[in-house]
Amino acid sequence: MSSSLARMVRHALTMMVGTLASRFLGLAREILTAALFGATRRLDAFFVAYTLANLSRQLLAEGALSAAFVPVFSQALARDGTDRAKALARQAMTVLFVAGVVVVAVAFLAAPLLVRLMAPGFSSEEAALALALTRRILPFLLLMSLSALAMGVLNSMDRFFVSSLAPALSNALYIVIVLLLARRWDIAALPVAVLAGGLLQFLVQWLWAGRQGLLLVPARPDRHDRELRRMFLLFLPYAAGLSLNQVNPIVSRVLGSFLEEGAISVLNYADRVLQLPLGLFVIAISQAVLPLLSRHVLDGEALFAEVTRDALRFALFVVLPVAAGLFLISEEMVHLLFRRGAFDDWAWMATSQALAMYGLGLPGMALTTVLMRALYARSLPREALRVTLSTVGANLVFCLLLMGPLSYRGIALASSLAFSGSALVGYHRLGRNLKRPLGLFRDRWLFKPLMGLVALVVVVSLVKLLLPYGPTARLALRAAWVLGVTAAGGGAYGLVTAALRCQEWNWLINACRKDGSS
Repeated sequence: MSSSLARMVRHALTMMVGTLASRFLGLAREILTAALFGATRRLDAFFVAYTLANLSRQLLAEGALSAAFVPVFSQALARDGTDRAKALARQAMTVLFVAGVVVVAVAFLAAPLLVRLMAPGFSSEEAALALALTRRILPFLLLMSLSALAMGVLNSMDRFFVSSLAPALSNALYIVIVLLLARRWDIAALPVAVLAGGLLQFLVQWLWAGRQGLLLVPARPDRHDRELRRMFLLFLPYAAGLSLNQVNPIVSRVLGSFLEEGAISVLNYADRVLQLPLGLFVIAISQAVLPLLSRHVLDGEALFAEVTRDALRFALFVVLPVAAGLFLISEEMVHLLFRRGAFDDWAWMATSQALAMYGLGLPGMALTTVLMRALYARSLPREALRVTLSTVGANLVFCLLLMGPLSYRGIALASSLAFSGSALVGYHRLGRNLKRPLGLFRDRWLFKPLMGLVALVVVVSLVKLLLPYGPTARLALRAAWVLGVTAAGGGAYGLVTAALRCQEWNWLINACRKDGSS
């Protein structure tokens, strides 16, 4: 089993390399957007439009399509060979393309209603701008659907790097187009940049899949194909459940439209910063763990429970120091990234406070994501739906309770509390299905990472006290401060956990060896 875990960690590290470039360029695009448009109602309107289109990425690329396609395709590839897997993927592409066109057409017609549902606090002029932007950006749905299919093919063939790097190229093209067009087209340049980036993201993965011997071209679906039917029978309940999960950002937009001007933009900026550790660690680990768990389904419940437990521990081991770091230096990080141009002091402080609240939810997000992959691997859509419902329900309740006293900070904190609660629900439901406890915190496992966290907090707090961040210092000095504090805190955590002999270090070492994937 140790070799399987090392292989999972190896694939996760591979994805992290590509994702690191993607997330940094994603931050760069938000920095550019903030400098050009600030935190205004015009940008709020764009983010409302982008939320609708971006749902496809979270639902498909990081959700239902991967959960349904990867296990079925992987089994067909291993059992029946490349020709059979190729036929299955091409049939799936045809179905997905037709469904995507239909969804885009329906969304175009329903766009006025969707905008009103997402931003009921907008004036008629603001709603009209959001409607125009929404209709222009809707083809992004189709592009991301096809990109998700190509990513599923590559991941099933143990090709993770290109699929993790493709979003980086998308973000780079977005930046180039905004720099060229924003001065002349104003906010209308943003949908063009999003669509061009989405097209490039699909083409890169499509071409690479072709180079691996699996060119994705449409083929007539065979309705009697058992694997194809199984794939879409699994996809529908997963999509339904994950669609409910996308209610959370919609709730944030809806309730944010009733708060002060710029609240939606502030939450979006904070979420964009959060996407760096979320994508770099949480999504990378979950994408790598799905094929591993799918292969272990047939090895018995005891082994499956053990592999899941270790995957959860590894996710927590990596994410806990990141969450603590975000909370401790959110103000300095946001200032370094965004405080320029139209991004004023209010936007700086508001974004840093929202980021600190979002960061508290990273451990819950990590646990929930891995647990959901375990439920997908065991083909348990009803249990996955229960976890999703708990997230949505808790987020709505906490938002309503906290937005009054805490404003946008309450909305961010509600998300963190909701994911922490859903992790408990998922942990309970999976253990019940396996008829055995997962034993996540057994053997005093949590003690060692907590000692590392204590060391991290002490070191970061001392640096902030003795050598505080200088908002008026040169950019290079401010960047050096943030990087230095991050390295010092991470180093303290790493040294303490290594001295306490955390087993996660063994997995990392084995993953970096040449035989780590054996």
